[in-house]
Amino acid sequence: MQCVILAGGLATRLRPITNKISKSMIKIKNKPFLEYQIELLRRNNISEIILCVGYLGEQIERYFGNGKQLSVNIKYSYENEQLLGTGGAIRNTFDLLNNYFFVLYGDSYLNVNYKEIYNYFLKINYPALLVIYKNNNKWDRSNVIFKDGIVKVYDKNNYAPEMKYIDYGLCVLSKKIVKEIPENIFYDLADLYKGLSTEKKLAGYEVLERFYEIGSKEGLKEFENYIKEKGDNHDYHQNTF
Repeated sequence: MQCVILAGGLATRLRPITNKISKSMIKIKNKPFLEYQIELLRRNNISEIILCVGYLGEQIERYFGNGKQLSVNIKYSYENEQLLGTGGAIRNTFDLLNNYFFVLYGDSYLNVNYKEIYNYFLKINYPALLVIYKNNNKWDRSNVIFKDGIVKVYDKNNYAPEMKYIDYGLCVLSKKIVKEIPENIFYDLADLYKGLSTEKKLAGYEVLERFYEIGSKEGLKEFENYIKEKGDNHDYHQNTF
């Protein structure tokens, strides 16, 4: 299985922490957050990883290289001078993509059964599958109306009381959908989701395990506590950046 990780954001909410390091390289117990993500993916038999990088992305490539030391294969897709947004960054990886692949936000730690989600996606024959969680506005504002296996509404800007679910930070996409994203312009993944939901082309997969994220200082602290509580017996990656 293949996963695209969106790790090119500016992480303005985490400044001054991210003035000199990428958000993905913030260390928890002496190990970058991205390493926790990759180890989790590897444990779920996802060994092909594409890192969409931009701001301070060279730090990430210098540290992880081709991924061999973590038993994965890593390829890089750079945003250079022009910011492409989350959707545009995925479009930029087009030539590297398998026919079907996961997309994971670079600040999310999602301890779920990836194989089960992937098999469900293959079974239902939809062009896109959004993983969702019944958030009820806890941790962050809900943005999804989900019913009968379908994302009926996806809207990050306009809240409605019927929105009990939230975008979990993980999806499965088909390559043919990515081809519809315009090239070389800023395009948000949320706009793709919104359009697909309007066209009744966005399936949903509900998970029960809460998400962890480091997009905010509060979220970063929560993830640090989570790692301390669960323990971590994996060997640390010893390179420096």
